[in-house]
Amino acid sequence: MSEAKNMDRWLGDGGMPIIGLVGGSFASYGVDGEDLGWVNGEFTPTELACNPHGTAQAGIHSLLLDAAMNFAINAAMVGRERTKATLELKCETMRPANLGQTYVLRGEVVRMTKQVAFGEATVRDADGQISSRATGTFLLHREPKTA
Repeated sequence: MSEAKNMDRWLGDGGMPIIGLVGGSFASYGVDGEDLGWVNGEFTPTELACNPHGTAQAGIHSLLLDAAMNFAINAAMVGRERTKATLELKCETMRPANLGQTYVLRGEVVRMTKQVAFGEATVRDADGQISSRATGTFLLHREPKTA
């Protein structure tokens, strides 16, 4: 297994203030035995994230789930290697995420190839029920191999 990137400076809002403004936060990350990254965090919807009825809008779920998958992929990469772009994102909202309630946010790498990575992420309530989930495909920036 290669040495994982130190992503500590990206804990919290992941380097994107919008994540914090809508109530998202990344708390821990790592790499499992197959060089596949993961990230854990929380989502406590703020007023900015919610419609007038106090429910987080689906686009907010997409924002957080996309960011969680990107974080997990980047955590498993080395040196200056990183995600370059989200190629495909599928997001499903299954239960409401309500203003002020805290949810668990998790992103994981499913598979990494030379040029793309595949991820999945979830937002779950305190009982472990899925509020939203996503899968995505991400273009990777890899450092050229030197001879």
